[in-house]
Amino acid sequence: MKAGKGLPVSSYTRTARTGSQRITGLGDPPAIYREFEGGATIVLQGLHRYWLPLARFCRDLELALGHPTQVNAYITPPGSQGLAVHSDEHDVFVLQVHGTKAWQVFRPAKHLPPQDPPVIEAALGPGDCLYIPKGFPHAASTQERASAHLTVGILSYTWADLIRGVTKEAEAEPEFAELLPIRFAERPDRMRAIAEDRLRSFQAWLDKQDPGEAADRMGRRFLTGRRPILTGQLQQLERLGSLQDSTRVRRRPGTMCVIRPAGTGIAVYLGDRELRMPAWVRPAVEALGEGRELAVSDLQPHLDAASRLVLVGRLVREGMLEVVD
Repeated sequence: MKAGKGLPVSSYTRTARTGSQRITGLGDPPAIYREFEGGATIVLQGLHRYWLPLARFCRDLELALGHPTQVNAYITPPGSQGLAVHSDEHDVFVLQVHGTKAWQVFRPAKHLPPQDPPVIEAALGPGDCLYIPKGFPHAASTQERASAHLTVGILSYTWADLIRGVTKEAEAEPEFAELLPIRFAERPDRMRAIAEDRLRSFQAWLDKQDPGEAADRMGRRFLTGRRPILTGQLQQLERLGSLQDSTRVRRRPGTMCVIRPAGTGIAVYLGDRELRMPAWVRPAVEALGEGRELAVSDLQPHLDAASRLVLVGRLVREGMLEVVD
């Protein structure tokens, strides 16, 4: 980004070959550094997907808030501004990690840039944090030194998301899946009468829906839509061959473990999937999900020797547990 605009991708990428495959869009470090020296901001999108400390930070934040999160990094050269005044469609936390950056935050406005003076005008230094609510226009610029900051986006679910989930269920109803009449746009009066009838039918269908099911769908969307953090999983799988009662395990940092009743058994949500298990293993899963390090034999009050080895082995394979060195 430079002066509020994205640079052409061709100005900082190159083409290469690997075997017989031609690959485009590879980052070209010398070109990137030239653009940076020329005043361009380097934007690292979705850095939480690639750097383990941020991945775990985001997961802990998601567990605390119950909403998805993401992190972008912005490295801006001295005396520059990467983005023009803009607003985001979600709340953000700005975490300053290097250098200083001057920020202006404005009240929501119909037109940008806002005409009113900023409500916040401050310089952030390393360790400072700035919260910017959804819809508040803002901009930042560097001074004498380069600046690096992280923008943590809180991608909060809304009531509209829940309503869309309920409406999607209506798509399975034959009445609502029917096509609109041919040339419906040319007969608005007739179309209006048909629409009134269908909307009354939809209201009747809506009145029969269970709010609890709608809430559960939103919950499952969050609990199964998180990206797994499986660093070192090949090593973990290798250690399963020597799993025994004395082996010490713990819940992986950044993993979820939410347990809910499911029919006659339980559902265990790990962030990216749902496991179904018999109800009698619940005490053992709860003990493992607490996060403290324990030996497999510590599950003796809940499971016999064979059962606890099977359970621990499965949860290591699923990425919830890790064998401790």
